[in-house]
Amino acid sequence: MIDDKTNPANCGSCFCGGAGPAMSEFLRKIGPPEGAKQHFDTARIEFLKGIRALIDARIENLSHPETKGTKVPVE
Repeated sequence: MIDDKTNPANCGSCFCGGAGPAMSEFLRKIGPPEGAKQHFDTARIEFLKGIRALIDARIENLSHPETKGTKVPVE
């Protein structure tokens, strides 16, 4: 028999005593509406794209070593 952990009645033998699934369901119910969730997901993606741009710029900067010193013509 497979134990269905998503049902609080079947979760009595674990440490949470059924509180885990009940808390998950409660948090799903009070979460943001779907429209707001989509905005948060889009913002998260844009934030990560910004971090990627910073990393790419740093890699580009480190890929071209700085020349040390200057050339001086000697007569």
